[in-house]
Amino acid sequence: MHPYSEQLEAYFRTHASAKAAIPMAAYMRDQFPFLGIRTPERSQYLRQFMQANPLPKGQELVQVAGEVWSLPEREFQYIAMILYEKHRKHAEQAHIDVLEHLITDKSWWDTVDLISSRLIGFHLAKYPELITSYTERWIESDNFWLQRAALLYQLSYKQNTDEERLFRYIRRRAEEKEFFIRKAIGWALREYSKTNEAAVRKFVAETALSPLSQKEALKHVERKNA
Repeated sequence: MHPYSEQLEAYFRTHASAKAAIPMAAYMRDQFPFLGIRTPERSQYLRQFMQANPLPKGQELVQVAGEVWSLPEREFQYIAMILYEKHRKHAEQAHIDVLEHLITDKSWWDTVDLISSRLIGFHLAKYPELITSYTERWIESDNFWLQRAALLYQLSYKQNTDEERLFRYIRRRAEEKEFFIRKAIGWALREYSKTNEAAVRKFVAETALSPLSQKEALKHVERKNA
């Protein structure tokens, strides 16, 4: 294990709270153990740690992020995502395989959504030649978290959204019963409605979506026009 990873782990374990960890784990349906460090404190501790211990660069940082991600408590996955985000501007094309692995490992909405929109979305904008080969495979995958990533990676693209691809992927998964896919469809459409309201209205009117997806899709539009 890299010395930086060891130091970071030891530092955060000194701030653990078994009492606070119980409700935090319960909120996540007890799928993951927690240290019991809430978000404001975790952010503060990480800033303090990085100020005292400058981050390694390049592949060393990727190594550290991966080692921190592999630790059992959920806070370490949150910290690892921040470390990966620190690296994203310098990531090489092949880094997409690391990001794909993160979607399928320790999967839940709290990690998948950030990885999809902030890490994968950024990486695919930087290397658009990867979009077709990866997202087409994800939307057809048996893993619904990969499907969700294919639906959400354009979440912050705004006017750069590939509308044809977004709508095609939604049609491909519109009949899914999985809650997280129906929710993702609505979320993706709601975000895009802030850029192209008319296109989203037309798409929702013409497409057989679940009530949940339709409701989520039009939230911003209806609030704006209320």
